[in-house]
Amino acid sequence: MNLILFDPAEVTVPLPRADPRARHLLEVLRRREGDVFDAGLVHGPRGKGTLTAIGEDVLTLAFVWGEVPPPLPPVTLLIGLPRPQTARDLLRDATALGVAALHFVATEKSERNYATSTLWTTGEWRRHILAGTAQAFDTRLPEVSWSLTLTAALDRFAPVPKAATLAAPNRDEGGRLALDNYEATRPLAALPATTPTVLAFGPERGWGAEDRAMLRAHGFTLAHLGPRPLRTETAVIAALAVLGSAHGW
Repeated sequence: MNLILFDPAEVTVPLPRADPRARHLLEVLRRREGDVFDAGLVHGPRGKGTLTAIGEDVLTLAFVWGEVPPPLPPVTLLIGLPRPQTARDLLRDATALGVAALHFVATEKSERNYATSTLWTTGEWRRHILAGTAQAFDTRLPEVSWSLTLTAALDRFAPVPKAATLAAPNRDEGGRLALDNYEATRPLAALPATTPTVLAFGPERGWGAEDRAMLRAHGFTLAHLGPRPLRTETAVIAALAVLGSAHGW
C-alpha cells in the first residue's frame, strides 16, 4: 500500500491488529509507536497518520489531513462481464490507472452467471478498488456496477446522440469508443482526444453483431489496438495507457 485508506467512521476508533492495514503498518512498513505514515480518507483528503500506541489487540492512531486529490479522469469503462478473476484484476488495475467509473455489463456473448459470483454478492469488489486507489496514492473511488445490460448502460451513460452529431460527435459529448478486433478500421491512438470518454470493451468472446449495431447507434467509433488479439485485462490497461498519454492524465 502506498497510501493507507480509512473510511470516515474508522479514524475515531482504534484499528484492530487483525486488520490487514494494521499488519501492513507493523510488518511491512515496520512502524513503531510515534512513527508517521501516509494516510488517506476515502473520497477525502490525504494526510499523515501517527501510530500513537500499540496495544495487544488494537493500534491507536492520530491523523492530520491535508488537501483533497484532484478529480478522477473523466473516463467511464463499459466492460462485458468477464470471469471473476479477470474482474478482480480489472477493478484493481483500472482503478490504479484512474477512471471515474467501471460498469461490468451483460452483452450478447457474456456469461450471465458471472454477475452472481461472490466477488459481487459479498462486496469483495470494494477491496480491489481500495487496493488500486491506495496503489495510486489517491483517495477517490470509482463508481462500480455489475447488474446492467449493455443496452441499459448505453442508455444511461451514452444516450443516442442527435442525428446531426452521429457522424461527428461534438466535444461536449466527448469520446465514445469501443475496442474491437474484427470490424474496427482505425487504431485507438489515431483518434482525436476528447473528454469525457466512454470506453467499451467486449467480454472474453468479443462483441456480437447486435452489440456492434447498438454501439454504433449510440455514436461509438470502433477502434483497435493493433492486429494481435489481447486478453480483456490487457486491452483495458493498454487502452487506458493510450488515452492517458493523449490527455496527460
